[in-house]
Amino acid sequence: MNLARLAIERAETGKPVTAALIGAGKFGSMFLSQVPTIAGLRVSAIADLDPDRARAACRAVGWSEERIADTAFVEDGRALAVRDDVEVIIEATGDPRAGIAHAQAAIAGGKHVVMGNVEADVLAGPALARAARQAGTIYSMAYGDQPALVAEMVDWAHAAGFRVAAAGKGTKYLPAYHNVTPDEVWDHYGLTAEEAARAGMNPKMFNSFLDGTKSAIEMVAIANACGLDVPDQGLSFPPCGVDDLAHVLRPRELGGQLDRVGMVETISSLERDGRPVYRDLRWGVYVVLEAPNDYAAACFRQYGLPTDSTGRFAAMYKPFHLIGLELSVSVLSAALRGEPTGMAREMRGTVASVAKRGLKAGEMLDGEGGYTVWGKAQPIARAADALPIGLAHGLRLRRDVAAGEVLRLADVDLADDPVLDLYRSCKSG
Repeated sequence: MNLARLAIERAETGKPVTAALIGAGKFGSMFLSQVPTIAGLRVSAIADLDPDRARAACRAVGWSEERIADTAFVEDGRALAVRDDVEVIIEATGDPRAGIAHAQAAIAGGKHVVMGNVEADVLAGPALARAARQAGTIYSMAYGDQPALVAEMVDWAHAAGFRVAAAGKGTKYLPAYHNVTPDEVWDHYGLTAEEAARAGMNPKMFNSFLDGTKSAIEMVAIANACGLDVPDQGLSFPPCGVDDLAHVLRPRELGGQLDRVGMVETISSLERDGRPVYRDLRWGVYVVLEAPNDYAAACFRQYGLPTDSTGRFAAMYKPFHLIGLELSVSVLSAALRGEPTGMAREMRGTVASVAKRGLKAGEMLDGEGGYTVWGKAQPIARAADALPIGLAHGLRLRRDVAAGEVLRLADVDLADDPVLDLYRSCKSG
């Protein structure tokens, strides 16, 4: 609650917080649009594979030519780590291997890291957070993206003395979506391919939102940051509106759909027959609380919290997330408070690659949102030898794989892969 004041005090010293952005896509552009109206924050450099595109993004979000001229534009994100005019580096590329390399360079250069690249975080977040602690810097989730917003709600619940039954987000989901490919994705968004192309929308990215992969990545990130469990059989995406959160997201023994208390889960904004859920949470996040005693349960009712039939479980939710428009909260928190807005602490889950169709030996995998695999959230103990979705790109299969089968690390050639080594260090650490 004091970030704006702290930022103003930095501005008054003539030394605003200086940040650098890697990746001027949609997420990065949303952040850039807010920077001119935030006292005490300056973006000193932007890295993008196409610097001219990054300049165009700045113009598109309303930056003045003077501000653009006062900003360095470079191609290599690792170059930001050695700049004296950068305190915080924001990784927003979405490429897990690039994100890990950028974060390692930033930490080695003594910079704070705000990881908007959740794909990288679920592969190596605990190791990167450990490296940042050893270097005396901050490694943080990106506020505005769902994992950080959920982490905030879970932290609030624990600080207030509540047990967390479940936490997560909403999305549009049907079981058939797992097999959707980029060729079919726009039909589900009500767009033509031409309309999507004109809007600059990436079919693989949007397909990862639809086929369940992105939900799996985000729920595993939450589990790893908040000490929650991934469901034993993966996310079940129960249809659920905000009025029913406390009923649906409680243990099965009480009539709910959770394996046990303390789980992550994504709820669907569609019933299984395709009808819309009443008062859905498609764009939002939630936490379900368990009262620690009868007195607290009575207070739930007295103060209007929606509860389950027992009165002991209650739900709180936020109906939206503003992605990059809220990202400055993480930047300012790292620089001014020395605190992350959520951080991977242990490897409790992973995102396993599952074949979308029958695959043949010799075929090349195309990763998240593609034609070959989708990502399924799994407890790490059950999927220690599964191929993480973040590594399932540009790799050739060694054997035939049936549709719906989980791919294993042994099914592809990953010899001498430093990212795999980092992933394994997270599992063992």
